Amino acid sequence: MNDIARPRLTIGVLTLNEERHIEACLKSAAFADEIIVVDSGSTDRTVAIAEGLGAQVHTHADWQGFAEQRNRLLRHATGDYVFFVDADEQVTDALRHSVQAAVASGAQAVWTIRWSVVAYGRELRWFLGQAPIERMFPRARLAGFTGVVHERAELPGDPLPRRALAGRLRHFSRESVRDSLYKLAQYSMLGAAKRAEAGKRGGIWRGIASGTAIFIRLYILRLGFLGGGPGFLFCFFIALECFFRYAALHYDRASLDAAVRR
Repeated sequence: MNDIARPRLTIGVLTLNEERHIEACLKSAAFADEIIVVDSGSTDRTVAIAEGLGAQVHTHADWQGFAEQRNRLLRHATGDYVFFVDADEQVTDALRHSVQAAVASGAQAVWTIRWSVVAYGRELRWFLGQAPIERMFPRARLAGFTGVVHERAELPGDPLPRRALAGRLRHFSRESVRDSLYKLAQYSMLGAAKRAEAGKRGGIWRGIASGTAIFIRLYILRLGFLGGGPGFLFCFFIALECFFRYAALHYDRASLDAAVRR
């Protein structure tokens, strides 16, 4: 009887050509009652690996943004709680215990995580990670997500308290310079589109100010410099991303406005 009443957990993962990471990610999530993968049209072995590990896989190749992919995942979820994990992340043992305790409590809240960053083959152990990220929700309260990138959860009704999960989510953020250059283009343009949607202005000096501020914050104030070369590269590429968002917002404004209107 107690087992029937026990709250159930869904772990949801979005994928696109993640054959390098998906096995370790899903194995770290194996404690969930249900694992759902929404794939965006992978051409590698991502889907086959996920299915082989017992995940439910649903392919939605008509990319409409991260928010829409999460919304599609929600429509397949049946758990009482939904915990979102990216394909290049792994749930550590400490975090697993914290998630299981939160689910067992039956509490109504939004839970946040912090990352343990692995970049260029090195875990940045002393890096004080970025702000807490909302990752676990009661499914019944989660109406969906909005936003082009860094999507926002929509939770109608009375505000839910925010609680921090213990343990870190291990994030394999940037494994190579080549990978970082690809992400630089992708996330710079997504970030520019988000700011265009909000009616913000761009420009070179705005980009320099934004990039400089984030580099100082990450590399100095959050101890990125203790990570040696990998720490520098991690912080530098994020700073470049901030710069190019505002450069694109000015010099690519017409194409961004057209994308927002669509």
